[in-house]
Amino acid sequence: MRERKLFSKDFTLVVAGQIVSLFGNAAIRFALPLYLLNLTGSAALYGMVTACAFVPSVILSPFGGMIADRVNKRNIMVVLDFFTAAVLSVFFALSSGGVLSSGDGLTVLLAVTLMILYGIAGAYQPAVQASVPALAGQECLMEANSVIQVVNSLASLLGPVLGGILYSAYGLRPVLVLCIVCFFLSAVMECFIRIPHEKRERGGSVWEMVRSDFSEGFRFVWREKPVVGKAVLAAFGLNLFLSAMLVVGIPYLVTEVFSLEPGQANRLCGFAQGCLAAGGLAGGILAGVLGRRLAIGKAGVLLMACAACVFPIAGALFFFSSGMANFLVLAACSFLVMLAATMFTVQVMSFVQKETPPLLVGKVISLIMAVSMCAQPLGSGLYGFLFEAFDELEFAVVLFSGICSFSVAFFTRRIFSTCE
Repeated sequence: MRERKLFSKDFTLVVAGQIVSLFGNAAIRFALPLYLLNLTGSAALYGMVTACAFVPSVILSPFGGMIADRVNKRNIMVVLDFFTAAVLSVFFALSSGGVLSSGDGLTVLLAVTLMILYGIAGAYQPAVQASVPALAGQECLMEANSVIQVVNSLASLLGPVLGGILYSAYGLRPVLVLCIVCFFLSAVMECFIRIPHEKRERGGSVWEMVRSDFSEGFRFVWREKPVVGKAVLAAFGLNLFLSAMLVVGIPYLVTEVFSLEPGQANRLCGFAQGCLAAGGLAGGILAGVLGRRLAIGKAGVLLMACAACVFPIAGALFFFSSGMANFLVLAACSFLVMLAATMFTVQVMSFVQKETPPLLVGKVISLIMAVSMCAQPLGSGLYGFLFEAFDELEFAVVLFSGICSFSVAFFTRRIFSTCE
């Protein structure tokens, strides 16, 4: 039997489209919340808007998985990229003048736009992840997932860094134009992808299909493969206590707490987000290099390493008065957090794809994403409130995050030890 080549034409086009699309996504999802924070200076409002933005992603992710199992995955990617370009074009037009260009009107417009963007991402990513087994095959899953993760991290690295530089120098509008172009180009490239697709019978009304697909996915995750369900709960806890703290904490700490000049703070905020992405890039490369040597039974140890990296951030906030010293510790720890988290993600995603029947891959992955993402809006709201309430005691908020995250990671280590 001939060994399947990983970088086929279709997989290469998926990777290229992801680079451009995710770059635009990372840049705009960095710039819009930062623009809101600059306008208001309120961590509570920032956290609330970020929390609201995640809700559509949580809701639409399961539906994205069901659609990915029934509709050609290429068509999903193409339509959603064109739609994202259209949404940003509308935002650009509405924010350029009139009642929606300032004050409460602009805040509402920003919130609604972010909700739409996160909702699109929730429906988009299951299609990408579900296409990996069809394009790479079982023998190349770990390597293919590491490539997808590297691409995600590379785009997330360049997006905030270049977006932060462009935003601090010229404002929001050039970032919007750049992102609109990115999504349009990505959609055009994806038109030429060919992904194997097995058409399924409708099997009744839309409601019956939704109910059937949900029950299939839940039955597999919670009954047939309970280790996956337990891992999802662990991911929920880490997103609630660790990821949400970084999402809210990095921009708030850098721009409002570290006593930096505003222009410098915006640039450094982009660099901090870039450090997260650089850690993801390094983790994705390491996962690809190590490949099958990454035993799933040791996956929980990586999450314990993630949680441990939070404590130096709390220590720096308590002992250091220098804004730049605090920033350097925050950036270094963010890098290490994402390095370990990305290796964990590649391991678990490959494990799930191998263990899941092809006709259930989209639904199962979307359910995992949806449940774990439910924590993000809750955590964003929680940390927005905590950072606002514990003004000048931010180290205590970060310390709380570290303690809770390490506890969840320890529980996760015990779950995966049963898979050895």
